[in-house]
Amino acid sequence: ARRAYPSALGHPGAGASDYLSASEATETHMQHSSFIVQRSDLRQTSFVPDAAAAAPLPPGGVRLRIDSFALTANNITYAAFGEAMKYWNFFPAGDAGQGRIPVWGFADVVESTLDGAEQLQIGERIYGYFPIATHAVLQAARISASGFVDAAAHRRELHPVYNHYTRCNADPGYLREREAQIAILRPLFTTSFLIDDFLADNAFFGAKTVVLSSASSKTAYGTAFCLAQRRGKGDAVNVVGLTSSANLAFTRGLGCYDEVLAYDAVASLPSDVATLYVDMSGSASVRSSVHEHFKHRLTYSCAVGGTHWDALGQPENRSKGMSGPRPTLFFAPAQIKKRQADWGAAELGRRIALAWTAFMLPVTDARAPWLTVVQGHGPQAVEAVYRELLEGRTNPQQGHMLSM
Repeated sequence: ARRAYPSALGHPGAGASDYLSASEATETHMQHSSFIVQRSDLRQTSFVPDAAAAAPLPPGGVRLRIDSFALTANNITYAAFGEAMKYWNFFPAGDAGQGRIPVWGFADVVESTLDGAEQLQIGERIYGYFPIATHAVLQAARISASGFVDAAAHRRELHPVYNHYTRCNADPGYLREREAQIAILRPLFTTSFLIDDFLADNAFFGAKTVVLSSASSKTAYGTAFCLAQRRGKGDAVNVVGLTSSANLAFTRGLGCYDEVLAYDAVASLPSDVATLYVDMSGSASVRSSVHEHFKHRLTYSCAVGGTHWDALGQPENRSKGMSGPRPTLFFAPAQIKKRQADWGAAELGRRIALAWTAFMLPVTDARAPWLTVVQGHGPQAVEAVYRELLEGRTNPQQGHMLSM
């Protein structure tokens, strides 16, 4: 069988006969297919037939038709940290040099080999972690009224946060008309909540100012929103955002930052104030400028994202010889585990839900919403949004909901 539509980003060395044309791929996108990237070069992508998703189901198997998913800078971070954080392991591509980027989205059950009380209903709506594909096959286990986990052998050693799937009809926070906001923002905002909680749990490492890079990104402004809720309280900190010149107006208009500066204005910040850096961009040059400006007054360097993914592998990205503390990678599931031990899972969920409800007010404000949802359908739409994200050209106010 021929491979499907090659990416506009290119797949060097492939013969024309190896691929379907863009129009052919668009016509056949309802068949079982998947979006593949080259791990060593995220610019090289293709749409390929997904034989595993079309194969007969094993006992306990569930086949889902992926209806829609969010594609954001967060997914570029998944790819950028695919090796280090094992994101490539969730949905193996079958070739060690290739990967399938995970996304958050909604799917419908189309086939199941579950029996009796464990049966999932055909047509049932499911929310969770999927590949960019038309279908996903999961090994459903620990099924309850609220959801289930994928117990596939290759996922058993991966963090359970990503392996859990929610049955939408039992989710009190689910609204069909809010699916886009849920898929685009809820995973990111959960990370934002946990970053804020982690920093507060550590008394902000003694800092009075928190500086966030890639401040227009959704995870960054979600974190800034949580930090801003501390205004007027004893643990309040000054929240500073760093962003590109093109995104200054949007980021300042959010109101959750005390100050927003362009990247080249880092030197204008007072260098004698104890400061904490939350690195959402992964840019080696930005990190270096922040570290060198604050030096010993930088109390902690928290590495979160990779929106500037193409700077991650540069030699200057290494922290050796850089002033200030060694950058430490933030892993949200570790903070979840800690807070579940401290508070219990129900209390952690309640606190996140309260924060999410407050966050949705400005996000969906009819007069000036923080998020405008843009829908896209088919391989060409997926390809176009992916390329925009990879090149950092997306409008920060937009969030993309896509389908294959």
